[in-house]
Amino acid sequence: MASAETVFEEDVSDESGSERDSNEDDETKLMDSCMEDTFSSYEVEESEEEEEKEKEGENRSSGVLRTEGELWQVLESERKDSRKLLDKCGSQNPELRKCLVFLKKLSLYIWKSISQAKHVSLLNDFVESELFVIDGDSLLLMWLYNDKEYLPFFYLVERFLLDFTQKGGKYTIVFFKDAEQLYQNYPHILFLRTTLIQHLKQNTDIDSHTEFFNCLSPEWQIFLKESYPYFMIISDTGLTSLQTDYLQILISHTLSKKINVVLTSGQESDTLRVHGYHVQSMYKHRTFFQQHQKDFQSALKTLVKYSQNSQGTTSWFYKHLKLSLKNLQEEVRQTVLLLKRIWPEGSNIRQVLCVLTCAVGLKMYSRMLENANASAKEKKGKTEHFPQEEKTGALALEDAADLCRMQCLSVAFLFHLSLSQRAHIRTAHSHWTQQVLPFINMQQQCAYFVLKQLTEKSDWKLNLTYLPDLRDTSLLKNLAYYYETEYCTGLDLELGKDLKTEYQYLWDTVTTLAAKCNFGDAFPVRHTSQPFLEEKHEVKDSKEEIPKIGLIPLKSDVIKDYAGAVLEDLPFLNSDDPAVISLIKEKEFDELRHWHSGKPLSDDYDRTPCNHDAKSKDPLEIRGIQKLQRFYRLYGRSLEGNISKTVVTQTDVPLVPTSTNVAVRKKKKSHKSKAEIIAEENQKRIKAKQEKKEQEQWEALSMLIEKEIKKNVAFGIDRLENFLKKCQSQSVKFAAEMAGLHVCFEVWKEHCGKQGEKSKDLSIAVQVMRRVHELLEKYEDLLQKSHQQMLAKCLNYLGFENLACSLSSQITERNNEKIAKYATEVGASRFQLQYMGSFLFRDERRDPDPRVHNFIPDSWQRELLDVVDNNESAVIVAPTSSGKTYASYYCMEKVLKESNEGVVVYVSPTKALVNQVVATIYNRFTKTLPHGITICGVFTRDYRHDVMNCQVLVTVPQCLEILLLSPHCQKWVKRIRYVIFDEVHCLGGEIGAEVWEHLLVMIQCPFLALSATISNPDYLTEWLQSVKRYWQEAEGRMKEEMSTSAMKHARTPKLQNPKKSHRVRLVLHGERYNDLEKYVCSVKDDDFVIEHYHPCAALTVDHIEKYGIPSDLALSPRESLQLYDTMVKVWRKWPRAQDLDPEEFLSFKNKIVIKKADARNYEHELKKELTNWIARGQKDKVQELLECLKPHPTDCPENEKQIKFGRFVEKLKAMDKLPAIFFMFNIRSVEQQAMKIYVNLVRQNRRNQDPNTEKEIENLRNKQKKMNKILENCKPTKSARQATTRKAESMLIALEEKEQIKKRLGIITKIPPKYTYANSQAVDEQTLKDIFLRLRWQRHASRQRLLANRGIGYHHASMTAKQKQFVEMLFRMGYIQVVTATSTLALGINMPCKSVVFSENSVYLDALNYRQMSGRAGRRGQDLIGNVFFYDIPMPKVEKLIKSNVPELKGNFPFSISLVLRLMLLAAKADDKEDAKAKVLSVLKHPLISFKQQRRNKMLKIYFIFSVQFLLKEGYLDQECNPMGFAGLVCHLHYHEPSNFVLVSFLVKGLFHKLCQPIKGSTVFSESVMEELVLVLANLFGRIYLPACTMKFRKKFCQSKVFLEDLPEDFAAAVDEYNSKVEKNFACFLLTVAKLADTEQEYKLPLSKIDFTQKEYGHSKLASYLTSSTKSATAVSPFMWLSGMTDQDLFAAEKVNRAVLRTAGVNIGNAPLLWREKLDYQGRRMPLNAYALDFYKHGSLVALVKDNWLHEGDAYKLLKDFLLVIKSVRVSLGELCDNPDDNVVLAFQQLSESYEAKLYKV
Repeated sequence: MASAETVFEEDVSDESGSERDSNEDDETKLMDSCMEDTFSSYEVEESEEEEEKEKEGENRSSGVLRTEGELWQVLESERKDSRKLLDKCGSQNPELRKCLVFLKKLSLYIWKSISQAKHVSLLNDFVESELFVIDGDSLLLMWLYNDKEYLPFFYLVERFLLDFTQKGGKYTIVFFKDAEQLYQNYPHILFLRTTLIQHLKQNTDIDSHTEFFNCLSPEWQIFLKESYPYFMIISDTGLTSLQTDYLQILISHTLSKKINVVLTSGQESDTLRVHGYHVQSMYKHRTFFQQHQKDFQSALKTLVKYSQNSQGTTSWFYKHLKLSLKNLQEEVRQTVLLLKRIWPEGSNIRQVLCVLTCAVGLKMYSRMLENANASAKEKKGKTEHFPQEEKTGALALEDAADLCRMQCLSVAFLFHLSLSQRAHIRTAHSHWTQQVLPFINMQQQCAYFVLKQLTEKSDWKLNLTYLPDLRDTSLLKNLAYYYETEYCTGLDLELGKDLKTEYQYLWDTVTTLAAKCNFGDAFPVRHTSQPFLEEKHEVKDSKEEIPKIGLIPLKSDVIKDYAGAVLEDLPFLNSDDPAVISLIKEKEFDELRHWHSGKPLSDDYDRTPCNHDAKSKDPLEIRGIQKLQRFYRLYGRSLEGNISKTVVTQTDVPLVPTSTNVAVRKKKKSHKSKAEIIAEENQKRIKAKQEKKEQEQWEALSMLIEKEIKKNVAFGIDRLENFLKKCQSQSVKFAAEMAGLHVCFEVWKEHCGKQGEKSKDLSIAVQVMRRVHELLEKYEDLLQKSHQQMLAKCLNYLGFENLACSLSSQITERNNEKIAKYATEVGASRFQLQYMGSFLFRDERRDPDPRVHNFIPDSWQRELLDVVDNNESAVIVAPTSSGKTYASYYCMEKVLKESNEGVVVYVSPTKALVNQVVATIYNRFTKTLPHGITICGVFTRDYRHDVMNCQVLVTVPQCLEILLLSPHCQKWVKRIRYVIFDEVHCLGGEIGAEVWEHLLVMIQCPFLALSATISNPDYLTEWLQSVKRYWQEAEGRMKEEMSTSAMKHARTPKLQNPKKSHRVRLVLHGERYNDLEKYVCSVKDDDFVIEHYHPCAALTVDHIEKYGIPSDLALSPRESLQLYDTMVKVWRKWPRAQDLDPEEFLSFKNKIVIKKADARNYEHELKKELTNWIARGQKDKVQELLECLKPHPTDCPENEKQIKFGRFVEKLKAMDKLPAIFFMFNIRSVEQQAMKIYVNLVRQNRRNQDPNTEKEIENLRNKQKKMNKILENCKPTKSARQATTRKAESMLIALEEKEQIKKRLGIITKIPPKYTYANSQAVDEQTLKDIFLRLRWQRHASRQRLLANRGIGYHHASMTAKQKQFVEMLFRMGYIQVVTATSTLALGINMPCKSVVFSENSVYLDALNYRQMSGRAGRRGQDLIGNVFFYDIPMPKVEKLIKSNVPELKGNFPFSISLVLRLMLLAAKADDKEDAKAKVLSVLKHPLISFKQQRRNKMLKIYFIFSVQFLLKEGYLDQECNPMGFAGLVCHLHYHEPSNFVLVSFLVKGLFHKLCQPIKGSTVFSESVMEELVLVLANLFGRIYLPACTMKFRKKFCQSKVFLEDLPEDFAAAVDEYNSKVEKNFACFLLTVAKLADTEQEYKLPLSKIDFTQKEYGHSKLASYLTSSTKSATAVSPFMWLSGMTDQDLFAAEKVNRAVLRTAGVNIGNAPLLWREKLDYQGRRMPLNAYALDFYKHGSLVALVKDNWLHEGDAYKLLKDFLLVIKSVRVSLGELCDNPDDNVVLAFQQLSESYEAKLYKV
């Protein structure tokens, strides 16, 4: 309570304490009076509420929550009772009524926020993972619903936490003190909570906090500010309505602190990731909290106070026995002190808790009975107050002692029985009697106080190891059953010496502690015959049998080669077994003979719309091809400029290229021919002529450039640089550089003369030094003595005398006052690092490579070219914009040169990148090819062209997989010479990652795998090399088999394949060409403060100690200098300060030209020294250093930053930091912020324009309309020849006037340059017109045009391809300067810019996205440095982004049943069986996830075997593994597993035919039939789950129904039948794979590693008798055995995740189940979003946005995908059915057309 008051005082400090206390007393009295009325009828209302719950059946959350059997009371009634109580109190207290109104408002507000939660991956593979917080009470609630036993509860909690730990999670758990008050009426939960807290603190390394009172306490605010957690995991519902309110306050407060919330509800885990509902913190959350801050404080205070008062200081048992909690606490304290004297050497928690609970419980119970009797005697004659039946209803003291004796005995059993023995305790079906329950409840209260007392003081040696296993309810019930049932009938079993001694010791201690009371001896255990159990069923094992695991025999070489070794250990069924006999031979409708399930279906390749084909002779199609190619070339020019196209002709080049050195050697001939001599002379003449021409150009321009430099140095130097870029002659360039040096030197001297004592503009000195660098590095051979003297003079004047002397000894002016005024007053090295970092020379090669014409490649790029020349494979990891993609186009050119048959496949992760690559290819290459063959083809899910008749295919991974797995495409597959994988880090993505993996292992040809962000490239390369070794062996075998076959069957190939190499190289290049500098932005005094962010400021001492300094944490030269200066400042006696001084550093000393490599060496030395500081024990110095480097942005309201966003863009423009990309992660934000920037410009424009301009524009437009009408009337008609001269004259006048109006409108509506970011000079008018024309017929086209005219664009995934291309092209051309975008723009799209701005925090802003996005900054050849700005990103998040590494590639679960079927289809149907078999085995044998992990490899083999068995039983495969039945349909819909299998089951059962009945006498179907069909399909293919709490408020939505209804009854039954088969098959798999589990680990608690692998105790006949159960539990976690779980539970999908062995590596997510009803941890239903059905009914995107919580762009994309599925099913059914008039075919046809029409309208 103190906590609530503390917080409340912060806001009401003006109130006196006495007033507050009196108010609290009044409220307490009022609540107490209300409680008496409420809780007196508790039991009656409980039963009524249970009946009401059964009738409603809506929300399964509230459900049954029990512990220790009956003690787990149903809490739903209490939820409503507490709300009724508060309502009753509120009616009498205005303040309380106000609080209730606020809580209702808060509940609705939280519901709205949570309803928009996104189901996302929570962990993003940070090396130092972002800290997140778990609310301890939410963790408790999460697993409280799942288990009734203590040890299994702790096992589930630890398993959950370990899952986070193993996936890289870094978390802390917080238990708020005030939350404890909410359990006062539930002592069993209170005890469990306390035990959990102590267990986490004492037995695990988890950081847990219990010092905070509540979420509003100041200490909690400080903690959040210092640690800034990534998110907080909180439950949205509690045990009671009060706890729900409490949790909602916590959620709202967390969101208000810019911390995201993850719900416990709906969390799922797979092999690599944890997914959950993520609520993004937004500005509205901050605003809501600020507006209701006092309400939050008042509500929290009220909740805590009510919870305290509801328990009070007294408890009643049996309605007449009174227990004082204060007395109980005191008794506990005294008894603990007594026990410490009895056991001075300490003990363990089991013994201590047992004896204290029993002793205190019995003593207090004895007093309660005595007091009750005394009270009854005092009230003699008033027995009506304590009826006799109530008195006799209480448990006798002797009975209570018997119960305590059995509890002591059960604890003795815990010491001696192993976990495996306890697992075989007989199943007890009995319950405690109503007499026993209150006593046990009192013991729980006592145990809670005991545990609190023991843990508060640590002055006694107490072993807390077995805190999670303090009691075993099942064991206790078995003992009770034995003694009151079996023992009484004469079954007397020996207890055993050890057990007897242990038990005697415990009971003797109990009697000693309760010395004043006599509770009898230890034996006999039962002194009375009072029954403790009711509903006494015979204790025996379940008779449910585990289905026999037997495999149906199969004949398949694939299965034998892959899993033969595993199959040897598995049982098989006999051929006469019913399961084998009953195999489905053919899936066919008996009543519908025109359906052919075995008919081959067209695949995705055939069905993808073909836009055009080069083989076509149709003039219209040819014209379309030409238009498309013209656009691609325009698009390509925007990417690379108007470069000359490479003309590629077929030449007689050798198919096996020789190395570069050999090629160069061949060119060297001993004698030159006459023709060669003449050619060389001609070349010399041309060169001389060109040099003369350039000399003349320089002479003409030199004076102009000289004047411009004198006028404006920066502008003049740009002109000079442009000339130097175009000039080819070295002598002319040298003359220009010398002239530039002279002018800059004169300007510098003039500037210094004017400045006098004022500070100098060192940018001029930088230009002088730049020219010196250029001359020394590039023209050293042209420098003469006079030139050197000039350079030395310049250096001397700049103050670098030492450098001048090293260059020329003839320096006449040395340190005299005359030249002192020209000195920079900075050391030469420091000057270059500080001011010339971006100009430092890179170590670039200068020798040209004959293979490259446009530039001189670096050494690592030459290695790539060698890789291609040698037909090798390579993994290439290099930063964005470093030039790694060039190897891809070199590879294409090589294959194009070799022949007309070879194919290069370019695999791109997105369709946007596909278009970009295609455009580049059209812009680079032309080739004369036979008719019907083209250079480039495209294949995506939306369209394709020239796939089979192109030489370069650009595609996405899913489509290439289709081609590789298609049996009839294998001939084309053999033509592939190279595959290029761009952005190969997608191999570790969430969606489609397994497809990348399949491609990498299936291709036989060499490949190039490109990426900028892979943290474990060595591991990836090693895995790929193992795949290539497999292919080397497989190809060797196939070659041998071919050589042994008859020569007559061998067909001579048309093209001899080049010799392949199976080597996989790793090519690493870690250096960015441009440095990146980071800035943080804040608002201060109505202006923006932009501070430089030093990368080292992101580090912490702890991080450096654990992980070192990240390898990719690069410093620019000036940042290295800043680091050195700060180190000197922090540690003034630093021993190495002199060595690392820039002027003394070995790499810099007396060096005129410091290079980038020198600066990098300096950086590495400084980092090394920083690490050494920590090793030397100078942690404090390092901490101080890092603090000094940190910026200190001013804090300001978030809305202020958002309001001023447009002005921030203006600031960047003023700083010359445009073009810029502003990255956000919400589509709505992307569009809104673009509009804000636009509105800001328009407002400024209007504010500063003539007030009459608007009227003039309006008048002119009205006149224009009139002119158009006049011209319309003057149009020539059929009698035009008779038109009068007057009419002709008026028409001419109107035309002239219209032209004048148009001109005038153009002038006054022209946007002033000040109010636009568009660069009109970047694009010519015609090109701009052509690009704008692309927006015709696009949604929101007018908005995009308006923005583009102001130089603004936005880009996100929900836009069409044309809309995205529009923005991309104009941005690359320089017309658009400002783009707001989501992360889709970061994935490979070529849109370099000067600056990148992160302007929105998000769960998606992780290390990978940060590097991909920030890599866009810094255009090579245009920008000297890249800029990264953090705008409204919290500082702790910035730190984590900079220092965190990118995720490692670990692989995903590689198999699905659909994939297995597709592989079997390929193996069975391909023409080349051996080649197909090799491909299939490559996929099966090389999952990345099982690389170097033998146990996981075996598990996958078993999974594969049971997948094949499932397909066999369902009729998709026969016993020879040939596809049959509807295998083709299932494979075609493989994207949608398991819905594809369920769809087929509907079809087979005739459910679609039953549903699709047309209107009588027609072939049209009613709207109700169509809606029901959409309902069925939405349940299959439109499955987006909403959080369970969304159903809490079933408000009437505007148009949508929102929550998808369940399937019709017959369809639902079919789904249940399918799920039952899957459950059975998956359970058999789990039973088989259990043998691979790590048994040793399974007997340890997952996180604390507490070991329960004791030896079995065999010295007690009673113990042996009680643990004689024969239940099977070989595949279930031994901890879950205690909950009664057996192998039988593996056949229930909802229990699998709790039951399955944790080291098996699988969970229910690996089973292809279609959940009809998905429940969260609390048992609440998670509804499906009805967006697909809702749209079909109302056809409104706006309604989906408003009601269904979808963004418009996302909704449109989802609907398009849903329509694609409908079309796909329609085509498949049409191909399977010979009768085109079949009702099902017609129904899908009608649905497809109507749905498409509705979607087309929006």
